[in-house]
Amino acid sequence: MTTTEDAPLLRPVSARSAILTILLAADPPSLSASQICAAATRVGYAEATARVAASRMVSSGEMLREDRSYTLSPRLMERRRRVDASVSPRLRDWSGDWELVVITAVGRSPADRSDLRGDLTGLGLAELREGVWMRPDNLERPWPERLDTTCRRMVVRPVEDAADLVGQLWDLDAWSTRGRALLDATGSEDANTRFTATAAAVRHLVADPVLPTNLLPDGWPGDELRAAYADYKPWLFTTPSD
Repeated sequence: MTTTEDAPLLRPVSARSAILTILLAADPPSLSASQICAAATRVGYAEATARVAASRMVSSGEMLREDRSYTLSPRLMERRRRVDASVSPRLRDWSGDWELVVITAVGRSPADRSDLRGDLTGLGLAELREGVWMRPDNLERPWPERLDTTCRRMVVRPVEDAADLVGQLWDLDAWSTRGRALLDATGSEDANTRFTATAAAVRHLVADPVLPTNLLPDGWPGDELRAAYADYKPWLFTTPSD
């Protein structure tokens, strides 16, 4: 079963992670040094600290500097796409069918197995048993061609009750409880707390299974968290005097 992590609600965000979070929220994900510093100081980071962190991120290959602007590296652009997909998921009406993925490759290294688990989790699937992953077939997203050599993908109609099956795959109560607490924290009047809470909320949304409405418990905070993130993005790039 997929569960939420047992961790403190909010953790301090390093300057590096803050800049990454800022670029993940920017549209397009390319900002000048002054824009990065303005957003960083808006949420409690010294300008000098932000500039040093940005320089180190360029040196490490996490950011690219082109024409006086900083952009995310290709690897982090993939993370940006995952965030965008979790914040604005593309859904279709659910017919009752389920997506079933069976891992067929054998003899994989631990690193390859870890990468595959990350890919399947990122696609909104959860592991029913070793090598068998499922989700309701209500989510539209591209299927990576690289998985065709390691997995078989099909659509099935389980005999088992859908709600019972969901309960085996995800700990919805834990996700909802943490999501509701994060939602409360995103309303903080303290700029750094709001920033930290929203960054945590985005990570939490990446783990949202995005289930059909009739399979969700009452009070599910997914849409409210997405709305909070939509409100936060213009706020992040607005100076307090504006």
